[in-house]
Amino acid sequence: MEKIIYKLKEKREKVILPAQLGFGQIFTDHVFEMDFDETNGWHNPTIKATESHPMHPATMFIHYGQAVFEGLKAFKSEDGNVVIFRPERHLQRLNNSSRKICIPDIDVDFVLSAMKELVWIERDWIPTKKGESLYIRPFIYGSDPFLGVKPSSRYKLVILLSPVGAYYPEGFKPVKILATDDYVRAVRKGIGDCKTPANYAASMFAGEVAKNLGFTQVLWLDGVEQKYIEEVGTMNIFIQFKNEIATPKLTGSILPGVTRASVLEILKAWKMNVTERLISIDEVVSEYKKGNVLGVFGTGTAAIISIVGVLKYKDSEMVFESNQSDDLAVKLFEKITSIQYGLSDDEYNWLTPAMSKEVEV
Repeated sequence: MEKIIYKLKEKREKVILPAQLGFGQIFTDHVFEMDFDETNGWHNPTIKATESHPMHPATMFIHYGQAVFEGLKAFKSEDGNVVIFRPERHLQRLNNSSRKICIPDIDVDFVLSAMKELVWIERDWIPTKKGESLYIRPFIYGSDPFLGVKPSSRYKLVILLSPVGAYYPEGFKPVKILATDDYVRAVRKGIGDCKTPANYAASMFAGEVAKNLGFTQVLWLDGVEQKYIEEVGTMNIFIQFKNEIATPKLTGSILPGVTRASVLEILKAWKMNVTERLISIDEVVSEYKKGNVLGVFGTGTAAIISIVGVLKYKDSEMVFESNQSDDLAVKLFEKITSIQYGLSDDEYNWLTPAMSKEVEV
């Protein structure tokens, strides 16, 4: 693989971030880019100024959706070092998504090294308040200017960085969720387990319907029998039964979340009875009526943990009171964030240093 080319802007004297960062609205000065063609493979790795991408109106991904992306975070720890949370896992998942839509694999080790370089160069953009972080968005798109349904022969990989605020700046706020069988997000053996734009486009209409009814998001049911719960919005879901913590097993229509995997590891280390299995919405309703459902929460990169306060399915409305001092979801949130910010030991080896703070690029 070629060495990274550096085309850096003049360094700012000081990066000044607004008090309210929001999510995905501010971008750092530099990106990493790399190109692919059938002759050269992946080549031209460059860290350069962030700028708009001029492209032909026939660029293939615009018309046929051949694109994949990831979302992960970097943090500035208490000792001043910069760390990225589970980047190898995210880049491996990027490759898994790519294979299903005929995008060539990236070299995970090389792209990880480029990501670390980029994050270190932009380290002054990393906010340091609790809940804030530097969001990392790698994405690949088919770049051939061609109208016709076939895999592109050329691709571009970009890593974009965005300082983001706390998902819940005022603390945990339980959300209202609507379970529906009126719409389907994905089906098994399709691309539901890929992080590709089509999956998110497919979720938007039902999400808007839910919001218009006063709910935050949709709890998706499987697309075949429409009885088994799958994802909540863009997050994985966990049901805390009285004697079991269950999450839907990965059937091919559910994104294998990195936060989901992290929560499973923690729960197993805590010696809790955690299972991955098919969970029907009827089982959730029935067990709730018996008093056997203690809580429901979602997991994902953006919020990390999101507590469900209300879950409605047809005529059944399930309300979950959150006692946040001993709530399992809150404990999981505190455990993961304490690792991310360097407040506790990285006992699971989830953190990757961007670069030693003594090294300059």
